Amino acid sequence: MAEHSAPTHQGPHQPAHARQRGVGVVIGTLMLALLLAALDQTIVSTALPTIVSDLGGLNHLSWVVTAYLLATTASTPLWGKLGDQYGRKALFQSAIVIFLVGSALCGLAQDMGQLIAFRALQGLGGGGLITLTQAIVGDVVPPRERGRYQGLFGGVFGGSSVLGPLLGGFFVDELSWRWVFTINLPIGAVALLVISVVLRPTTVRVRHRIDYLGIVLLAAAVTCVVLLTSWGGSTYPWVSPQTIALGAGALVLGTAWWFSARRAAEPVMPLRLFRDPVFRVAAAISFAIGFAMLGSLTFLPLFLQVVHGVSPTMSGVHLLPMVVGMLGASVLSGQVVSRTGRYKVFPILGTACTGVALFLLSHLDENTSTAVMSGYFLVLGIGLGLVMQVLVVVVQNSADYADLGVATSGATFFRSIGSSFGVAVFGTVFSNGLAANIRSATAGHPLPPGFDPSAVQSDASALDALPPDVQAGLLHAYALSIDKVFLSAIPPVAVAFVLALLLKEVPLRRTRDSGDLGSGLAPTPTVRSSIEIIEREVVIFLGREGRLAMYARLARSAGLELSAQSCWLLTRLARLGPVAAADLAGVCGPWAEDARPTAAALAAAGFVRLDEAGGRVELTDIGERTAQRVFDAGRDALVAALAEWQPERHPDLYQVLTEIARELLGDEADARLLAAAHGPDG
Repeated sequence: MAEHSAPTHQGPHQPAHARQRGVGVVIGTLMLALLLAALDQTIVSTALPTIVSDLGGLNHLSWVVTAYLLATTASTPLWGKLGDQYGRKALFQSAIVIFLVGSALCGLAQDMGQLIAFRALQGLGGGGLITLTQAIVGDVVPPRERGRYQGLFGGVFGGSSVLGPLLGGFFVDELSWRWVFTINLPIGAVALLVISVVLRPTTVRVRHRIDYLGIVLLAAAVTCVVLLTSWGGSTYPWVSPQTIALGAGALVLGTAWWFSARRAAEPVMPLRLFRDPVFRVAAAISFAIGFAMLGSLTFLPLFLQVVHGVSPTMSGVHLLPMVVGMLGASVLSGQVVSRTGRYKVFPILGTACTGVALFLLSHLDENTSTAVMSGYFLVLGIGLGLVMQVLVVVVQNSADYADLGVATSGATFFRSIGSSFGVAVFGTVFSNGLAANIRSATAGHPLPPGFDPSAVQSDASALDALPPDVQAGLLHAYALSIDKVFLSAIPPVAVAFVLALLLKEVPLRRTRDSGDLGSGLAPTPTVRSSIEIIEREVVIFLGREGRLAMYARLARSAGLELSAQSCWLLTRLARLGPVAAADLAGVCGPWAEDARPTAAALAAAGFVRLDEAGGRVELTDIGERTAQRVFDAGRDALVAALAEWQPERHPDLYQVLTEIARELLGDEADARLLAAAHGPDG
């Protein structure tokens, strides 16, 4: 999550990448790889009850999710920096291999300890997949197309929310829970093969001073706190050598990280971020929402499959109202923020709605109807959707340009860490509550000879061996235990609600009113540099401004009396260099019949040298200088549009805006727009 010290993308502004082979194939493969990493967060949820029944260890259920989350979150900033420094292709291939090895080992796991360890390995690779896919898009896609492709990647995160529970349930019902992991192998192998063949290595590298110490210290401190909250009061007494050691370790490691961050050239999380009150409040809300969100959602499939006896596949179907509510609310809130420029109301409404939903969920039992459950799930999804994406907009709008990338990933980092805490803490709440409720349910009831009530705590399938009256009591014990999880999630959401009331609403920058679905719904942090975020916003901003009017406006700004078509051809020739006269019509594409009159008009003005005898069409020296004036006018327009980011203070941003202007002007896609809007030009 540390900020990149220079533009980290090599893509659209380098001629080599303009010749990138098979961009569509690369993008499709990247989406496939990203889907694997995103799916592995949600696909496991509906399979967890069956996994526990097979391997045992219900009290460790939450760690199957927590291990993946922690490893992914901790490794995310490292993958981004290493990709910049050593080239993304090799790193991406390494991430795929690590992910596939972890997946294969998860599918072979013989007990919960092995599964949890292998999930951590899988998460290490998943962090690379999530981070590097975003960066590689910048390597192979020109700026004007990047917003569209990033939208597709946002859709992958949304789609994984829908597909994950359904696929997880299907594999469990029709095949085996091990297919949840082994299905990654053929898909990942295809992705690895295609990337190896199609993606070219990046030739421009960015040197970083990677904060290895900070990454290790921060990850270790967080892990100690998660273990403390997970083991304290359950595996070990709160006052025991183990818990005291974990608490002391977290304190020492956290303090060491703070000192290292003060001295690191590129700290994993710059301390100056916390001087911004908007970032502090948004990060705290993100942590609380993550805590309540994934911590409670992990137990919904368990409730559906054990208490209501639905199949794993149908438990995924039951969760669809929640996913629909989350996606719909995320998109709607983003649209409203874009139109109104106001965002504070959404975290307030979202946290309130989430709190109400959790209160309703805490009253679920074995007699609750499907319609009522679906309504509760929908309310929960709407509440979460109203909060998550808007918080990304909040921190991006508040941050300085230099901190834009780390502020964005910082907000999602805290949500991911909150999720890790929530899953671990609520796992302890569930285990302790279930043990007490089972003792109450079995007291005074005759049990089958040799039946151990504690077996139900580690394996829900043991309920099948019990008489109907005892089984009903134990099902109610499960319901009460899961209800306690939902009830325990309300306090952090209440804290988030209070923080949302305190959130300062800063007027939106003109280029910062579009939500990023990928950052909003990603289960783990996505790392993008300030440059990458600004590029995306510039392209969206230019799309709103209108491409056709831009050419005529820039010509006027440059002091030229040129039509939009003439201005386009001038910049097109500046980008392509000399063109054979016979190829001129092909260069102009949709308005081929107007190509020669337009070129003749430019030749008459002295901008173009046109050889009528079939030679070359090329810019004169005056034409070259004139085209450069148009490019400069385009850059100045972008600088003016981004005045709130103060480009003149940031040489890397100013340089990238210069390159973006040259990349956007004279683009062949604009020829189609010009042909549709104008008649013959000359």
